Amino acid sequence: MKTTMSRETSQKKKTWTATVLTLFPGMLPGPLGQSLAGNAQKNGIWHLETVDIRDFARDKHRSVDDAPFGGGPGMVMRPDILANAVDHVRSGKNQGSTDRVFYLSPRGRRLDQTLAQELAEQDGIVLICGRFEGVDQRVLESRKIEEVSVGDYVLSGGETAALVLLDAVVRLLPDVIGDAATLREESFSHGLLEYPQYTRPQN
Repeated sequence: MKTTMSRETSQKKKTWTATVLTLFPGMLPGPLGQSLAGNAQKNGIWHLETVDIRDFARDKHRSVDDAPFGGGPGMVMRPDILANAVDHVRSGKNQGSTDRVFYLSPRGRRLDQTLAQELAEQDGIVLICGRFEGVDQRVLESRKIEEVSVGDYVLSGGETAALVLLDAVVRLLPDVIGDAATLREESFSHGLLEYPQYTRPQN
C-alpha cells in the first residue's frame, strides 16, 4: 500500500504557475477567471500570482517612475524598483525552476503557437507588465530578461498583453481541454489555418 501511495504522489502533476509583475494587480485574472482557464485554475492545473511593483517603492507616494534621461515625453519605470521586484520573485522560486522571465514589449519575439507550446511545457512563467514609456533598459540587461510581443499595435499597458499570452498558454496545459485531438487540429498547430466549420442543416 505504501509503495502504491508514494508512486501516485510522485506522479502527481505540478501546478503551472504564472507570476505577473504589474502596477495594476486588480486587472488579473480578468477573463482568465472564466471558462476553460477559470475552471483549470479552480482545479489546480495552473496558479496565478500577482506582484504589485509599487510594493518595492521606497517613498511614501510609492513612486515607480522617473523622467527619461536626456529628456523626451512620458515617464520610464525605474530600474532599481523593478530589479528589486524581479529579484524578490526569483528568490521565491524553487532551485532548478524553468520559469522564464519576460517583459511584454513591442520589440520582443512575436508570440506564436510554437512559443506558447514551449511555455506550456515549463514549470511556469514570470511576466513583467510595463506602463508609461516602458522600463529602464538596464534592468532588462542586468537580469537577462527576455522580451515578447503580442503584435504590432499600441496598448495602454502590459496587462492586456499578459492576458493574451496566458490564455494562449493555459489552454495548452494538460487536462485544460478535454479532447487532446482538438489541439492537434487547431489553427497554427502545424503552421496552417484550420479549415472552415459548419453546423446542420446541410443546405
